[in-house]
Amino acid sequence: MTAGAHKGSDDLLGQPRGLAWLSGTQFWEAFSLYGMQALLTLYMVGQLLLPGHVENVAGLAATRGAIESVTGPLSTQAFAVQLFGLWAGLVRFTPVFGGWIGDRWLGRRRSIMLGCLLMTAGHFCMAFDRSFLLALFLLMLGTGFANSNLFSQLGSLYGPDDRRRDDGLQLYYFALNCGAFVAPIVCGWMGQELGWHQAFGLAGLGMLAGLLVYWLGGRHLPPDPPKVVAAVRVRLTAPERHAVRLLLVLMLVQAAFWIAQSQVWNVYNLWVRDHVDMNIAGFAVPIPWLQALDAIAPGLLLPVTLWLWRTQSRRASEPDAITKMAIGCRIFGAGMVWLAMATPLFGTARVPLLYAVCFHMLSNWGWVFFTPIAVGLYTRAAPPSLNAMMIGVNSMAVFVGSTISGRIGGLYEVWTPGRFWLLHAGIIAGGALLLLALRPAVRRMLAAG
Repeated sequence: MTAGAHKGSDDLLGQPRGLAWLSGTQFWEAFSLYGMQALLTLYMVGQLLLPGHVENVAGLAATRGAIESVTGPLSTQAFAVQLFGLWAGLVRFTPVFGGWIGDRWLGRRRSIMLGCLLMTAGHFCMAFDRSFLLALFLLMLGTGFANSNLFSQLGSLYGPDDRRRDDGLQLYYFALNCGAFVAPIVCGWMGQELGWHQAFGLAGLGMLAGLLVYWLGGRHLPPDPPKVVAAVRVRLTAPERHAVRLLLVLMLVQAAFWIAQSQVWNVYNLWVRDHVDMNIAGFAVPIPWLQALDAIAPGLLLPVTLWLWRTQSRRASEPDAITKMAIGCRIFGAGMVWLAMATPLFGTARVPLLYAVCFHMLSNWGWVFFTPIAVGLYTRAAPPSLNAMMIGVNSMAVFVGSTISGRIGGLYEVWTPGRFWLLHAGIIAGGALLLLALRPAVRRMLAAG
């Protein structure tokens, strides 16, 4: 029987006790990663890539040359947007290898602890201009080891037909979003008032706290599969091979959602800088604080969303996983249209801060319908012997989307904002249609499993 597959004496508030420890670790991992993410583009454009700093970054000239050999010459802002897109994409790509190593070699526990240490080192390297690229590399590796193995351990807490799985994933994402909410507030204020490097150092301390939480909760977590069991699982059955192929196709389709979502971490910050009135009673609200809304909004929307799904379930009308994801794409696409309407509505005047807040509420409702459900689908459908690696494959959708969004982000300098955001609305709407087209195949895959 899978650990945590049924309710037992070790449960906490109806969920496996290990969920609380994994959620605590995820809180600090999110604090460190999203604190970095909220600051990175603004930091590059506002300081690192300016004269007096850019000359000190080891390897940056060669990196820029390599990127421009593909993209052509880039302005400083366009290069920052492209570099962010590549980094944000690779952070979501490395979990594929981290999951494989966790499944086959190091084990999930040691992989997670190694990932936490690498992320800590990466944040501390951000304290110096010279080690900027090394910092990005360490953060990519650390996230790769920690992320997919954390999700795989989470999935191991539940049996295949355990109805608590979806609620547990929502609670896990709630902890993630709490960390992602606190990080832009604290790190954004520190970056504005005390300096960028101090803010990055604080994110490193947060990752150390995550490592401590994970170590303390070890006895409540499912054990790693024995090496001999992992070896037996190498051969996949025909239905498992079909599931892997279909999950790979779904990963590519999901990229449409992440192209739009990645711009909220990247170019959206520049749009806020250029178009939104960030002053409240004489106080200049730090731009990263808006990123905090991406964390708190899902927590506010979660209760009503769960209530909606449970009501639909009682009436035998709850949408399946793929339909929920398609609905999420449609809602997020409406958020992109909302951004596109800002210029026609307000002209050359700055957009009220409340308008941006409404965008975050709308886009994050789409996120609630999409992201946790996608992870739940992969943890349920992936073959047991490849579970962590396939969760990493799910993260590759973010890699593909972020990389493409970085390239598209260069259009922000030459297109009108309305045209720029409408492009993203069209991309994510296309993703919704493709998901619905794949729904029959996914239903057959889940029924066969």
